[in-house]
Amino acid sequence: MKELVCLAIFIILSALFAAAMVIAGFICQYKKDSAVKNSTYECGINPTNDARVRFDIKYFNYAIMFLIFDIETIFLYPFAVFVNALGLFAIIEAFVFISMLLIGLFLAVNKKLLRWI
Repeated sequence: MKELVCLAIFIILSALFAAAMVIAGFICQYKKDSAVKNSTYECGINPTNDARVRFDIKYFNYAIMFLIFDIETIFLYPFAVFVNALGLFAIIEAFVFISMLLIGLFLAVNKKLLRWI
């Protein structure tokens, strides 16, 4: 029970600290607008076009695929460290996890999401 009280205090203090930082940012901000402040900063060179560039959806697909396999690596690393102590059930679960990700990869390849052109 003592651990749960400590955890609750930690969560409450963390939330209060985050809220205090947001409030401090609003209180301490410089509120005077000017043309120089609202212009795009490009190392002293006058901007030639809008700073908001539209990216093709293919780049987002690559980013999502990267995140999926990066998270897979993060989840499989502790499994690889303790594979001897976990037993057969954990090995089967790891193969189910990897097979689900491989099915997703095959679907992405079949829908041609990983092609540049």
